[in-house]
Amino acid sequence: MTLSQGRDLFMTPGPSIIPDRVLNAMHRAAPNIYEGPLLDMASDITEMLKRVAQTVGKPAVYIANGHGVWEASVANIFEPGDKLLALATGRFGMGWAEIARRYGVDVELLDFGVSTGFDADRVADALRADPAIKAVTSVQTDTSTSVSNDIPKLREILDTIGHDALLMVDCIASLGCEVHEMDAWGVDVMVAGCQKGLMTPPGLGFTFHNDKASIVSRRFRTTSPYWDWEPRTDPEFFYQRFGGTAPTHHMFGLHEALTMMMEEGMEAIWARHQKQAEAIWAAADRWADGGAVRLNVPAVHDRSHAVTTFVSDTENLTELRQWCLRESGLTLGIGLSIAGPGGDNVFRIGHMGHMNPPMLLGALATVDAGMKALGIAHGDGAIDAASAQLFR
Repeated sequence: MTLSQGRDLFMTPGPSIIPDRVLNAMHRAAPNIYEGPLLDMASDITEMLKRVAQTVGKPAVYIANGHGVWEASVANIFEPGDKLLALATGRFGMGWAEIARRYGVDVELLDFGVSTGFDADRVADALRADPAIKAVTSVQTDTSTSVSNDIPKLREILDTIGHDALLMVDCIASLGCEVHEMDAWGVDVMVAGCQKGLMTPPGLGFTFHNDKASIVSRRFRTTSPYWDWEPRTDPEFFYQRFGGTAPTHHMFGLHEALTMMMEEGMEAIWARHQKQAEAIWAAADRWADGGAVRLNVPAVHDRSHAVTTFVSDTENLTELRQWCLRESGLTLGIGLSIAGPGGDNVFRIGHMGHMNPPMLLGALATVDAGMKALGIAHGDGAIDAASAQLFR
């Protein structure tokens, strides 16, 4: 027998929970793609995306996932032989660097492991050693490890040294969850996706770029026709926004999701995600007190507000994930980077987008029950600690 007969709870770090409003907005017949309301909706989406990213820069929309907009950003900025300083705090920082290598870019990879943010001194030393570096890439939140990096610090390093490299940031996991102020932080290129904080089914990716990045990209015109962001941001014809037929139903869903975000307000969204993360950390601290499961990221300032990674030195956490799904209908994220895909000593909780206290506390209580059922050593009082933190 299983108790999982109601609506399942999907707590992976992307795709995130899709609100009913978004699903209902997508449930309609195909629209006119040549004239009428769809064209105005595209303009509305562009303006709301800029508000989410806190930028006056230019968003380009691609029918792609995160890997696609990694490639789009590389295709618009780099020529073969250009130099890139890539920072990695998990699987996804490395993935962006690998795509650049495939384009013939000369990549220097700084790997900071899987439990801490970047080391500012190492970054500064690398930049001082090579004034020819064209750009620095960093993931704000690496979904695989739940490490969050200090993006304003990277801009400070570049400005202090006087280095002209572009600052390029992956916000696929963080946008719409964690504070990101593209213009105020001096970010030149940012990439994101629709399936995490933006609460839309996977399928759309975004690049955002400022005038400095536009100047760099216009110095050469070998960019592939599909990835070229110029016609997408300044189209002569509507279809050029998307490199062809518009992703109509994703647009309906994304427009509704962004409308929900505008209704809540970005400051409230950021504060809510911080509260949710702190509640999970409070539960984790209790579990770790004499137990076998702990947070992957020890330092609070290095932790994400969108995803939390748990690790164990002794327990099989795959069995815990499977118990939660089988017995209770709770889907948790698998391990990435730390032990490879499906690593048995890791699980992740996504707490991004469409979330409230019953969802969060229900997920934590189910994990707690699973540890009891499987005999996994853990400290007591986790759910009390989480609820107290949420409503403090």
